[in-house]
Amino acid sequence: MDNQHQNQNTSGRPADDSKEWKLIEKVLMDLQGEQKRSRRWGIFFKSLTFLYLFALLWLIRLPGEHGGDMLPQSDYAAVIEVNGVIAADEDANADMLITALRDAFDDEKARGVILRINSPGGSPVQAGYVYDEIKRLKETRPDFPVYAVIMDLGASGAYYIAAAADEIYADKASLVGSIGVVGSGFGFTGIMEKLGIERRQYTAGAHKGFLDPFQPEKEDEKAFWEGVLNVTHNQFIEQVKKGRGDRLKTDTPDLFSGLVWSGEQALDIGLIDGLASSSQVARELLGTDELVNFTRKPTPWEDLVQRLGASMGRGFATLLTEQSLTLR
Repeated sequence: MDNQHQNQNTSGRPADDSKEWKLIEKVLMDLQGEQKRSRRWGIFFKSLTFLYLFALLWLIRLPGEHGGDMLPQSDYAAVIEVNGVIAADEDANADMLITALRDAFDDEKARGVILRINSPGGSPVQAGYVYDEIKRLKETRPDFPVYAVIMDLGASGAYYIAAAADEIYADKASLVGSIGVVGSGFGFTGIMEKLGIERRQYTAGAHKGFLDPFQPEKEDEKAFWEGVLNVTHNQFIEQVKKGRGDRLKTDTPDLFSGLVWSGEQALDIGLIDGLASSSQVARELLGTDELVNFTRKPTPWEDLVQRLGASMGRGFATLLTEQSLTLR
């Protein structure tokens, strides 16, 4: 009886049962601690998510929107940037630029628009849309000046847009002009023959496979395509002449050949009106030192979707197969 009593704890349970009970208690305590840690981490991540969403909501504003408390009290110059390639899927697309232009023309405190250009050109369609809209807006508000200021580069489609402005300015070392059109592509027929690859294409229409890089080039289609380029080039030339008027020295050799000139040379042949920066134009021509950027940008969501939507091989496939027509 004494031994049996010794094998029992004060609660009347056998020693083995006591050990099992302690083990169960330890497991329960560990589970409770784990739950507390999980709750703490859950609160942390929920708080982090809340802060992230709050920051995202703060960032996602209407592109081109200006907070009233951030605008200067005095009148200002409305700056619209034309940066990079002019294309429908780039920041410098007609929709963004035209919306920014309309905002500037509707702003009572804006004294005029400065198109701050740093672009090699791009789509003739996108550039033409912007050119036409500038001309239309000028008719609605003739006393509202539009100046173009070319920074490092204002070539081809970018110069097309600049030609719609009342006056064009640049730095003496800026590159200006390149009034021409290019249609580019590749041909792979030689490589296909060496590799023993046969192209099988089925079309309805004699020229439906027009400019297929995997088919031999046809002289009649080549002549047709060159005719399209010439028509587009002539349209470009006419718009530049309309925009620049008598200031343009049209007797300059190779003026419309696609060559590019320095700002100093461009001034001599009438491609620009003077050498000045955006700040100088605002101060000397618009009478203000204040510049407000009206440039429209994609929202963070739009930018994210655009980046994620581009597959890894998209750029390479485009480079190899797409026939592109650009002002260059």
